[in-house]
Amino acid sequence: MTIQEAAGTLTENLVTLYDRREASGIADMVLENLTGWRKADRIIHKATELTAGQAETLKKYTSELLTHKPVQYVLQQAWFCGIKFHVDDRVLIPRPETEELVSWLAEQAEAGPREAPETREMSILDVGTGSGCIAISLKRKLPAATIYACDVSEGALQVAVNNATDLQTAVSFLHLDFLDPDQRTKLPQVDYIVSNPPYIPTHEKAGLPSNVVGYEPHLALFVPDGHPLLFYEALADFACFRNKHPVFVFAELHEEMARQAQRLFIAKGFEEVEIKKDIHGKERMIRACTGRWKDRSPSPGS
Repeated sequence: MTIQEAAGTLTENLVTLYDRREASGIADMVLENLTGWRKADRIIHKATELTAGQAETLKKYTSELLTHKPVQYVLQQAWFCGIKFHVDDRVLIPRPETEELVSWLAEQAEAGPREAPETREMSILDVGTGSGCIAISLKRKLPAATIYACDVSEGALQVAVNNATDLQTAVSFLHLDFLDPDQRTKLPQVDYIVSNPPYIPTHEKAGLPSNVVGYEPHLALFVPDGHPLLFYEALADFACFRNKHPVFVFAELHEEMARQAQRLFIAKGFEEVEIKKDIHGKERMIRACTGRWKDRSPSPGS
C-alpha cells in the first residue's frame, strides 16, 4: 500500500464517524506520525510503499480510531503552542483555545513591570496542570519565571513530569487537591495563577461527543450541577490568601457562565475583571486581579 492509498483508505473509513474535512485531517496526522514526513513531503513521496511495520501500525490505529478514540490518544501525542506533548487518557487533550489563554498571560507578563521578560523574576502557578502543557509552554515563553503546577490526579502529574523531563523544561510539580483549603496552604505565593479547570456541569454530559465523554478524564471535565463555579471560587480565595501584592488570575471559562464568573471575582474584591473572547467569538477566558495593574506598572522614567 502506498502513502497515497493509505491516506485515502483511512479517510474513507473515518467518514463513517466524522465529516470529510475532519476525517482527512485525522488521516494527515496519522500518516505524518507513521512516515515522519509532513504533508508536502508525503505528496512528493505519495507512491512510496509503506513498510510491513507501518502497515501493521496503520491497521492498529484504524481499529482504535473507529471506536471514536481521539487521534491524540491513539498517537499519544498532541501539539500545543508549537510543542509536541505526550498525552494519554489520564489527561485532557490540549486545545487551541487554551493556547490563547497562555498567550494572554505571557503578553501581560512581557508588558511589565520593569525588567525585560527574559530576566524578570516572576512566579506562576498552573492549577490542574494535566499534561503540563500550560506550565511548560509558559516556561518556554518566560524562561526567567519560576513555574509551579499542581493536580489532584497522580496519573496526570506523571504525564506532566515526563513531558517536562523530555522537553528539558524546569517546572515544580505538586500533588494536591486544590479544592481543599488546607492543602492549598502548601502552595507558594505567586504573581500569576493560571488554570483550565473543570467547568462543564454534569447535566451537559449527555450532549457531548462520544470521543470526549468516552475517553477524556471526567475528573478534569465535569463539576456538580449545583456548584459549577467551585473551582473559580477556590482560585479567587487562594489568590487573596497570604498575598500582599496584586495577584492575577487567568482562567478558561464555560462560555455560558462567563458573566457569572466575572460577578464572583468582583464579589470577592477583585479589580479589573475582564472577559476575553476566543478566536471563535465566544467568551472563554477571564483575567482578574487582587489589586490594580497600574500598581505593578513601571513608574515614569524607569
